[in-house]
Amino acid sequence: VDVAFLDPPRKGCEPEVLYAIISANIPRLVYVSCNPSSLARDLSILAQGGYLLETVQPVDMFPHTSHVETVVLMSRVEK
Repeated sequence: VDVAFLDPPRKGCEPEVLYAIISANIPRLVYVSCNPSSLARDLSILAQGGYLLETVQPVDMFPHTSHVETVVLMSRVEK
């Protein structure tokens, strides 16, 4: 597997899912989030597991509301 796509519910990914991805040593991750708080928490876990944040792109899919989707690209750091 070269890329994993994550699009979890508002509460974010279960920690077990994130640890499984880290263990699988997948080179690139694309994470789509509708909740900045759970996104920050999950990205922190992934960063501690060896992933580097490459790109963050907010997407206004719901104009005139406070809701924003965020698309993130992370890459595995070679150790």
